[in-house]
Amino acid sequence: QVQLVESGGGLVQAGGSLRLSCAASGRTTFSYYAMGWFRQAPGKEREFVAAVSWNGGSTVYADSVKGRFTISRDNAKNTAYLQMNSLTPEDTAVYYCAADPNGRTRTRVSVRGREYDYWGQGTQVTVSS
Repeated sequence: QVQLVESGGGLVQAGGSLRLSCAASGRTTFSYYAMGWFRQAPGKEREFVAAVSWNGGSTVYADSVKGRFTISRDNAKNTAYLQMNSLTPEDTAVYYCAADPNGRTRTRVSVRGREYDYWGQGTQVTVSS
């Protein structure tokens, strides 16, 4: 089992940048998991943002963030990151990181929230216009 804690959220003006971090802990091996970022805006359903394979070799992004966001991981530090550039008010949401324990066995990095068994508590990102 793994515990996830997000950090790095905050208030930023449109066009600005933020870097979210997701620190993993627990009696497990971080590199066993694919890692994903999801977000949920007020009144909206949770949506996929980005994901990275267990070894960092494969990434996938939602169309809405492609070219602006970059997901990465450092297995030595048990941490995943989401670099967010060119932020817009539409990016305002609570951002969650999640871990897929079956990441090593999948042929593709999953974009489905139901395939991520472990979730952090979320970090608020607010982009002002």
